[in-house]
Amino acid sequence: MEGKTISLSFLFLSLFAIYVSSTSLQYQTLLLHSLPLTQLQSLDHGSDLDPDNTLSLQLHHVDLVSPSSFNATPHALFKLRLQRDAYRAKAISDLAAGKPHAGGRDFSSSVVSGLSQGSGEYFTRIGVGTPPKYVYMVLDTGSDVVWIQCSPCKKCYTQSDPVFDPSKSSSFLGVACGSPLCRRLDSASCNRKKCLYQVSYGDGSFTVGDFSTETLTFRGTRVNNVALGCGHDNEGLFVGAAGLLGLGRGRLSFPIQAGRRFGRKFSYCLVDRSSSSRPSYLVFGESAVSRTAVFTPLVNNPKLDTFYYVELTGISVGGARVPAIRPSLFKLDAAGDGGVIVDSGTSVTRLTRPAYVALRDAFRMGARDLKRAPDFSLFDTCFDLSGKTEVKVPTVVMHFRGADVSLPASNYLIPVDSDGTFCFAFAGTMSGLSIIGNIQQQGFRVVFDLAGSRLGFAPRGCA
Repeated sequence: MEGKTISLSFLFLSLFAIYVSSTSLQYQTLLLHSLPLTQLQSLDHGSDLDPDNTLSLQLHHVDLVSPSSFNATPHALFKLRLQRDAYRAKAISDLAAGKPHAGGRDFSSSVVSGLSQGSGEYFTRIGVGTPPKYVYMVLDTGSDVVWIQCSPCKKCYTQSDPVFDPSKSSSFLGVACGSPLCRRLDSASCNRKKCLYQVSYGDGSFTVGDFSTETLTFRGTRVNNVALGCGHDNEGLFVGAAGLLGLGRGRLSFPIQAGRRFGRKFSYCLVDRSSSSRPSYLVFGESAVSRTAVFTPLVNNPKLDTFYYVELTGISVGGARVPAIRPSLFKLDAAGDGGVIVDSGTSVTRLTRPAYVALRDAFRMGARDLKRAPDFSLFDTCFDLSGKTEVKVPTVVMHFRGADVSLPASNYLIPVDSDGTFCFAFAGTMSGLSIIGNIQQQGFRVVFDLAGSRLGFAPRGCA
């Protein structure tokens, strides 16, 4: 069977090579920006309150700093980011495979990067409690439960803001054990009639504490009675942020809880964390839907309601469809296995192994004039572009059902050090689940229209 698979892959690659030799491939220019020698910036909270109570804002790209990050090189930070990314991708794949785990007005919030701490995630700044205490929380479309570190801490990791003290909030309210809200948790227990929550992640990280309701404030817009985990024991690879804003499709996620308030629509735009000074943003409500977006239907997984599944039908390189990348490689079956999800917290797009090998080989063929470099971490296709200011690279287009998404060159050939090494930013996975990561989403306005059961991509959406 293995020999047959290799023969088929060779056949498809041969067909693509014949096409390449007889047709002019499409290329685009990549302007080269290596990882800067220093990426660490002081934390600038800015103004916590919007004096005009406006519902849209421009946000500056900053990096949060933890004490352990000051002496880390960009190269080391990026490698740490990829290691953390691998943990997350495995956790998502395990969850999708059913392996045990625990766990009406527009408004907007700031979004910043965790790159300087080796995190592949983005942070959003939110006010918690009454009066609001502004903290950074991880923006995560792959999780449902909203949680924050709370004092007193049995064990808390280091965060950039003071730990939230629920005793100083007039809107904090514990959830009773056995209540309908408590029963929504996948993993709940009781202590003195109080509802306790627990969320565990595939990398061994976990958060445990009191399940409660609290008021969240987005730059002056208050959302009351949000179900919130108040974590007193939070351990693992968490860093910097105070907690997590769950943006998944499950019933405890923030978009579902507050859906009536903003019409079950939100969008974000994530900028290139390593080189861009343009703002990232997160918007809820009708204004979240871009007129320039192309949309693909959301696919429902009967086994798991957290993730945003879409239908990927193929990928083109240099203007030509890669023959071996067939829709069957990404099919979500009746048992809920396989499929493709769009995830804000995973950095690198991971494709089922046969699809990745076909994509990689097609790109290598189109980029055969570029000088190769050694592999880096999970990347097996790297190039030495030192001394150059720009190069021509084959175009890459992801074909979703009803939507063709043409990626900027900087979304798939990325710097991994300060010496001019660039790598093809896709990876293979032995899991049946493919994940569209945030490197490939950078610069797009990604629209989550739950009311319309669709997901959209608007190019150049961060302008």
